[in-house]
Amino acid sequence: MTETTPFPQGSIAMVRGRALVLRGDDIDTDRIIPARFLKCVSFEALGAQAFADDRQELAGRHPFDQSVHAGASILVVNDNFGCGSSREHAPQALMRWGIRALVGVSFAEIFYGNCLALGIPCATASSQQISVLQDAVAADPALNWQLDLNGLTFSAGAVSEPIQVGSGALDMLRSGQWDATGQLVARDAELTRTMDNLPYLRGF
Repeated sequence: MTETTPFPQGSIAMVRGRALVLRGDDIDTDRIIPARFLKCVSFEALGAQAFADDRQELAGRHPFDQSVHAGASILVVNDNFGCGSSREHAPQALMRWGIRALVGVSFAEIFYGNCLALGIPCATASSQQISVLQDAVAADPALNWQLDLNGLTFSAGAVSEPIQVGSGALDMLRSGQWDATGQLVARDAELTRTMDNLPYLRGF
């Protein structure tokens, strides 16, 4: 079971859940969600198509197809994850598959920003730390992990490694500022008053 612990509404302080490993550097957005799926009119069905070509090639051996990882919510990756095109479909596909946080050596900048806009933390650690974490996740897929955005650790049982999240992104996640829609809804009365005072919305 995945659990997120908030500060105020919309904020994210911790992500808890089982993890899975996807090894390899430079996994690009074309692999995360192949281009033929960009014709969709909504993101709803993208989760089932995450890594579609890789999964077909591996014929059930891809981590996303293994029953032991069903319901996992934290993806542990390597270097330069999410490189390539800027398509927002990639984090949308991961989120709709069930991913709620990523931990890796590094992330492509636009992919990182697209994840932040969905409230998906992308935490980083050294390649040596990631190797330790990937081995621990693979050794026991049933472990429940904690990505702690207060203590800046990723841990389960006796395994704990420090992680980093950019200060700007960290502030946005912990304060809820990543959630632009939530902020608009929370300020509905203020926005309505402003709209009422705009002459071009009142027919002059």
